[in-house]
Amino acid sequence: MDLHNTLLPLLAQSDAPSGFGAWLAVTGLLTGVIGYIVSGVIGRRGVGQAAADAQRVADATIAGAKAEAATLLKQAELDAQTQLGKRRSAFEKETEAARNEAAEKERRLTKREDQLDKKIDNLATQEKDLGIRDTQLKAEQHAIAAKREEADGIVAQRRDEFEQHTQRMKAELQRVSHLSEDDAKREMMALLEQQLTHEAGALVKQVTERAEEEAKENAQKITLTAIQRYASEHTAESTTNAVKIEDEALKGRVIGREGRNIRAFEQTTGVDVVVDDTPGVITVSCFDPVRRAIAAETLRRLIDDGRIQPTRIEEVFNQVTEEMDAKLVKYGKEACVEANILGLHPQISKAMGRLHYRTSYGQNILRHSHEVAYLCQVIADELGLDGELARRCGFLHDIGKALDHDVEGGHPKIGADFCRKYGEKEAVLNAVEGHHNDIPPTTPYTPIVMAADAISGARTGARRESLERYVKRLKELEQIARDQRGVREAFAIQAGREVRVIVDPDGVNDNDCHAIARHIAKRVSEELTFPGEIKVSVLREMRTIEFAK
Repeated sequence: MDLHNTLLPLLAQSDAPSGFGAWLAVTGLLTGVIGYIVSGVIGRRGVGQAAADAQRVADATIAGAKAEAATLLKQAELDAQTQLGKRRSAFEKETEAARNEAAEKERRLTKREDQLDKKIDNLATQEKDLGIRDTQLKAEQHAIAAKREEADGIVAQRRDEFEQHTQRMKAELQRVSHLSEDDAKREMMALLEQQLTHEAGALVKQVTERAEEEAKENAQKITLTAIQRYASEHTAESTTNAVKIEDEALKGRVIGREGRNIRAFEQTTGVDVVVDDTPGVITVSCFDPVRRAIAAETLRRLIDDGRIQPTRIEEVFNQVTEEMDAKLVKYGKEACVEANILGLHPQISKAMGRLHYRTSYGQNILRHSHEVAYLCQVIADELGLDGELARRCGFLHDIGKALDHDVEGGHPKIGADFCRKYGEKEAVLNAVEGHHNDIPPTTPYTPIVMAADAISGARTGARRESLERYVKRLKELEQIARDQRGVREAFAIQAGREVRVIVDPDGVNDNDCHAIARHIAKRVSEELTFPGEIKVSVLREMRTIEFAK
């Protein structure tokens, strides 16, 4: 027990491995047991013998324990060295990896530094090159400026030398001729003028004498031949169309309740309707023959249909207008065939169809165009010119009269612009625009058209001047009304005793209507000459249409 008690504290204080401590604990336990046994033996054999035995056992046990302890200690040292070697290897591997990573980073940094150094060197090289180029450019600019100054100096010097030489030559010429420059020019021009005047006078006299001898005879022959070879009926148009009715009661339906139907008809068609005591007739009056024909046909269809009301009036009017366009095309084509005119543009042909309804001094313009075309061909053939071209010029010479209701200006200029738009020849354009001496003739066909036009208009019964004056006054009356701001359309009715003006309801209010009427009446009084008085009616109507479905 004393040995056990002595070993335990020593073991607790030692740094031996845990296996060795366990071995000591077992040894102590065995020592205790042995001590207990020895105590029993001592009790039986005696203290002395027991002590000796115990001492032997203890020595043997201690010796074995020490040997075992030494073995365990060596094993523990070996294990410790093995663990230390493993940890050292792991540490060395980690250290090597960290060292390699640091080396890689250092390599990358070095590479980047090298690249930056290269870029810096390149920039420095480029900057140096730019400096050299800038220096060269400045040197070149200075050189160019110097050369320009040198060239300017040479030019100025040459100019001065030329002027001095010119002055010397002028002075020398004046000295030799004893004349100034202006005097020399005047004398030279006077001499040339005298020579040219003398020669021109002789030539003109010779040509004039020969032309006068032949002109009268040839002109009379050509004119008489042209007139004798063409004969045309005399035409006289009026400005009214009479629409026949079978029942006098229809006049009341045409007028409508409180005049509603007749007002709608006149406003839609732009004509004047005269319903008087003449039995079986309603008169449609308008100076525009196309408008009058459309209105008369519209009224006939309304009377035949029996439904006479504002909506129906507009419907029939639009239908008749479309049919009239087709008729104009037909009349134009027929006129071209009759006059043997080939290759006309469809729009020109349609415009010629409008002349079927147009008159001048009572003479139908389309028939007049046929007559002038034929006369132009006869005259051109007698003169040895192109008869087909002359016929074309004469046929188209009054085409502007088909358009002058819609376009401002004289009919020669309007017609020439219209034909130019559709590709007519220059000879035709000059004949159309110059047949009233508005422009100088550039081809012989223009005087031929002028002569044929005069022949056609001068024959007996061809024209009535009073009608032309009347139509001109109505056109001027409508034009004065259309010139006002806000006017949409204007119609001269009642044979020129009234002008009906239709204004835009969105742009003109009721107060403006009174001002427009007064202004038109004032201009008509100041600018036109007319018998009696003219009534100015300004209409402003707002119409709204919806459909129920």
